[in-house]
Amino acid sequence: MWGIEKRFPGVRALAAVDFDVRRGEVHALMGQNGAGKSTLIKVLTGAHRRDGGRMTFEGRDFHASSPADAQRQGISTIYQEVNLVPTLSVAENLFLGRMPRRWFGVDWRAMRRRAREVLAAYGLHLDVDRTLGSYPVAIQQLVGIARAIDTDARLLVMDEPTSSLDQHETEVLFGIIGRLKGRGLSVIFITHFLDQVFRVSDRITVLRNGARVGTFDAAALSRLDLVSHMLGRRPEEAAPAAARGEAAAAAARPPVLAARALGRRGAIEPFDLGVAPGEVLGLAGLLGSGRTEAARLLFGADAPDSGETLVRGRRVRLTSPRKAIALGIAFCPEDRKTDGVFPEMSVRSNIALVVQRTLGRLGIVSHEAHQRLAEEFVRRLGIVAADLGAPLKTLSGGNQQKVILARWLAAHPALLILDEPTRGIDVGAKAEIERLVERLAGEGMAILFISAELDEVVRRSHRILVLRDRRVVGELAGEAIDEKTVMSTIAEVPPALTGLRPP
Repeated sequence: MWGIEKRFPGVRALAAVDFDVRRGEVHALMGQNGAGKSTLIKVLTGAHRRDGGRMTFEGRDFHASSPADAQRQGISTIYQEVNLVPTLSVAENLFLGRMPRRWFGVDWRAMRRRAREVLAAYGLHLDVDRTLGSYPVAIQQLVGIARAIDTDARLLVMDEPTSSLDQHETEVLFGIIGRLKGRGLSVIFITHFLDQVFRVSDRITVLRNGARVGTFDAAALSRLDLVSHMLGRRPEEAAPAAARGEAAAAAARPPVLAARALGRRGAIEPFDLGVAPGEVLGLAGLLGSGRTEAARLLFGADAPDSGETLVRGRRVRLTSPRKAIALGIAFCPEDRKTDGVFPEMSVRSNIALVVQRTLGRLGIVSHEAHQRLAEEFVRRLGIVAADLGAPLKTLSGGNQQKVILARWLAAHPALLILDEPTRGIDVGAKAEIERLVERLAGEGMAILFISAELDEVVRRSHRILVLRDRRVVGELAGEAIDEKTVMSTIAEVPPALTGLRPP
């Protein structure tokens, strides 16, 4: 791929990106959210039409009109979510759309025999008549890979293939990748797990903000250098945090919320956490490190399968967000548009949503009560809205974020969980939200602050938990907090992986 360009309205998603894959190599594609990884793959596989640049495959000019067309030409994609048919048998999924036929219809016997042969080549011995959905996700993922290879793929794109696999299942997948390399098949490997990248990759290409930062030999690239390329700064360029004399005092108070060995298989390994009144606890880590997964457990949006949660020292079971809200926990989600706002509803109604039933009697809420509440928080947070009755979608991104904050502040929470509160908003709005976080902590609110922007986490946090590959790997407090230390903790090589190189 040479000089690949892709534009969407108001956005240059890819800026003259070069990318190449050699025969028989595993080439990792790395980058933070919005780096351009998914767009580049969609251009490659025909899901998006490129606006500039040129592609060749096996020495010939290449263009795919759709992912199906790309597959016919030898490029197959394995997505994070299994995209097969769970209600059909394993054999039917392997040969869907290309079943062997005889004059009277499908040759079922030949299809079953061929299915067993294909799977055996990858060490899989399955009942091919069983429905695919009756097998674990890991097996479904491996069946998807077997199907892709059997379509005569010469280049396999793996988009987060291990996100739903446990450690043993991941090892099985890596063994298959090693065998595919030995047969000369090429793999584009997209993941957020640093450990896995260095385990299987021959080369690594890093994208940032739609541009190619560089392509590096995995054996010659340090983990810290990879993190630096992804974040766009060297550790020595990172400014230290401001003094935090109040950090020790905040940490000494009894926590509003505490987690003990809380975890969820496939999402995040068991972790301990406590956040006290007036404290800002930061969660730092790259995309996919487990930050959002931890927040969802603490808000009851996902159910843990290990550990316990305590609110004000009392053990509780957070079985739903409703129960978390009743206990004084508020959550501003990472994906504002999907999980945070109701764009067609008015600004006024969005603000009143959480506390609506407290504003009236017998389920009837007056317009005046709605209006008073909205006006109060528009004033307090500096929300720019000409008409409180206008749809929320008419506001800027920064003002929409403030409306979500207003909604939760109206409920007077003891703990506010902020997951990427400044994503997608302008510099001025970011500064306002950071000042608001500082003010709320000063008023005694406990805050869990999550951001991919390390400088934000460092500036605002009294303590920081550092996460990597779905587990907490370190804790920093007070004057020990600076960007260099956070980046080094993210990049630190786990002892169990020292010396491992690609198969």
